[in-house]
Amino acid sequence: MSETLLQETDARAGAAIAEGPDWLEAVRRAAAERFAQTGFPGSRDEEWRFTPIGPIAQGVWRAAPTASAGVTREQLAPFTFGHPEWNTLVFVNGLYSEALSTASALPAGVVVSSLAEALRSDGALLERHLTRHAPAEGSPFTAVNTASFREGGVVHVPANVDLDQPVHLLFVSTAAAGGSVTHPRNLIVVERGARASVIESYVTLAPGQSYWSNPVTEVSAGAGSWLEHTRIQRESEAAYHVGLTHVDQQRDSHYRSFSMAMGAALARHNLHVRLNDENVETLMYGLYLTRGEQVADNHTAIFHDHPNCRSWEVYKGVLDDRSRAVFNGKVFVTPEAQKTDAKQTNRNLLLSDSAKVNTKPQLEIFADDVKCTHGATVGRLDSAALFYARSRGVPAAAAERLLTYAFAAEVIDEVALPPVREELDRLVLERLETGV
Repeated sequence: MSETLLQETDARAGAAIAEGPDWLEAVRRAAAERFAQTGFPGSRDEEWRFTPIGPIAQGVWRAAPTASAGVTREQLAPFTFGHPEWNTLVFVNGLYSEALSTASALPAGVVVSSLAEALRSDGALLERHLTRHAPAEGSPFTAVNTASFREGGVVHVPANVDLDQPVHLLFVSTAAAGGSVTHPRNLIVVERGARASVIESYVTLAPGQSYWSNPVTEVSAGAGSWLEHTRIQRESEAAYHVGLTHVDQQRDSHYRSFSMAMGAALARHNLHVRLNDENVETLMYGLYLTRGEQVADNHTAIFHDHPNCRSWEVYKGVLDDRSRAVFNGKVFVTPEAQKTDAKQTNRNLLLSDSAKVNTKPQLEIFADDVKCTHGATVGRLDSAALFYARSRGVPAAAAERLLTYAFAAEVIDEVALPPVREELDRLVLERLETGV
């Protein structure tokens, strides 16, 4: 399968190389060669041993269709948080749709565009950042993406600019995507002293279709910048989603991440954040909801390379039926990173006796003047709390939903944008009340 995929990757990369700058050609070819050497990770690979990638590695995946399949704005309305006027880039089956996208007025110098357009008009920015933060050597899936990507979103906020409205990158899969693979590549650059909020959504209009999404997002947060990054994965529950987000932060920057996963048969997200200077703050929140035979896998890594930095990570999971979750969170503290303050928490709520969690929070500390803690819990609803609700006349099923919702809402409350927070809150309630 690796050789077949590599041949298809070479063909797609060749088409993209013909349209792109010369510097990208060498990067693509190196990525293709890297994947040819490594292939897909196996069960003996520590980073992937709990991730069942067999259906991806053994599948036969075609290129995604190039037509928008008649998608309308009305069909996209449930995914735009009630604010269709926000700057929104829409990608249908991996390709940019100008007709479905919305471009509002932007401050001078701000760029919100498709990757293909940015390669034509802003080559210097992309040469400095694209493929530089998430190297192909990091993962076979990143290597395939680097060799294959054709489209994605680019957000560039110049120094000291406050982008007062969010930017939404909306990736939509339709029924025509069945059996196909897409490799979106996103780049978010927030320069010194700038502020922005970016939403990254992966959704479907065909809940029963099987396809593979393989996105990579690179983030550069300049000195003194502020970025809220919300990532929502609502793919078909027959699909496969393997994504990477890599963030580089500079001095005095603030990066706030919220990641929600409730779709796909297999959903894996790697979130890596590197703190490249002093006085950096990183906040990472996550929520995953699984049912049936779903697998949700979150691998996070925070690299404390400099002193006086802070990181806070809270991931929660709600699992039902025979579903499974994986959480592997790592915090690395180098000898130079004195005065590090890092906290990591993973909590899981099992609604079924058949649900399962593999959780492994990790700290690797090589400095002595630090405050670092981590912890993980896996369990059922609190029987005392259930008894308290029942004793006050709340029916058993309603009491269970109420307590489960309260467990999830603690993380959702950390989403700073009210329209997004309210919609995610509604999605969780809908899942708990109707199971849809």
